[in-house]
Amino acid sequence: MSQELPPCPECAEGYTYENGTLLVCPMCAHEWAVAADIDVAPSGGIKDSVGNVLADGDTVTVVKTVKVKGGGGGTIKSGTKVKGIRLISDGVGDHDIDATVPGFGRMQLKSSVVKKV
Repeated sequence: MSQELPPCPECAEGYTYENGTLLVCPMCAHEWAVAADIDVAPSGGIKDSVGNVLADGDTVTVVKTVKVKGGGGGTIKSGTKVKGIRLISDGVGDHDIDATVPGFGRMQLKSSVVKKV
């Protein structure tokens, strides 16, 4: 899996690469830290709540009850299995998983509330 890194916040070029714990833009030499709310593995992947690197198509289990905002609302119970996730870099807020949750349909989740099966 190839996790897409964010573009440079200074010049908006998309040639960002990792250098240790920093992201670097080769076009303008700007360096910045990876956002703390998205846990990015050294290999460029997104990690689940226990540190496993996630990939597109993985099956995950929700590890804590999540309240759903908007639409019909409700809660996703802890232990709900979600199959065929898709990792995204342009999610709403700090949501980095796009998936179809049983009983709720298509929605975005945070990697910090799921565990790889």
